[in-house]
Amino acid sequence: MLFTELPFVDRVRRLHDLDFEVEIWDWSTKDLPALAATGAVFSSMTGYLRGDLTTEDGIAELLSTAEESLRRADVIDSPRLNLHGTGLDPNGLPLRPRETPTGSDWIAAADTLARLAELARRAGRVFTLENLNTAVDHPGTPFARAADTLALVRAVDSPALRLNLDLYHAQIGEGNLIELVRTALPWIGEIQVADVPGRCEPGTGEIRYEAIAAVLRDLGYDGVVGLEAWAASDSEVALRAFRQAFVV
Repeated sequence: MLFTELPFVDRVRRLHDLDFEVEIWDWSTKDLPALAATGAVFSSMTGYLRGDLTTEDGIAELLSTAEESLRRADVIDSPRLNLHGTGLDPNGLPLRPRETPTGSDWIAAADTLARLAELARRAGRVFTLENLNTAVDHPGTPFARAADTLALVRAVDSPALRLNLDLYHAQIGEGNLIELVRTALPWIGEIQVADVPGRCEPGTGEIRYEAIAAVLRDLGYDGVVGLEAWAASDSEVALRAFRQAFVV
């Protein structure tokens, strides 16, 4: 989402030169050996290509492409692989919309995530389940709220399945971010941030990320905070604002 004027490998090099780790989305469109050759440290990548958590065919696809994703994670040594409540198309829309899951959907989703966690455990990696928002970016996505993803991760209760707590999405869908961070802390594998509205760097919208950073420090959080945001103007300016917000 940054340095979009550059070829992808050059974006990775630029972030590495600026002393940031790198996250990538769909690995199937990337030259993973070329990315590994940059020397960058990769924090996360997409953990599946197709599928969902609840339907028979979707579960089979999800598990199959998750296994392939784990193998590809070895190339760039990505410790975390990201999941959503269902497969998303290139525009971020759910391939199988279902905004209100049934009770049986919840049971199936927890079972599927437990199977994924076991795959990750054997591979020495972690799947992270990301919350999304349905009001702006991902309408119709099941298990989208942070409360939903937290409930599922708690139900599975495996170190190989954690939350990717996206505070941009949570602000749009739920708000009350500081209390959300406090509640979710034991299950967080990563935190992602962008400001609201606009999905740009901290300081461009309504979220006071400095206050959230202070709470994270006080809680002893020492994990990754990822900037999943567009630059409001210049990518380096955006990265400086991000770093400033989280240096406490």
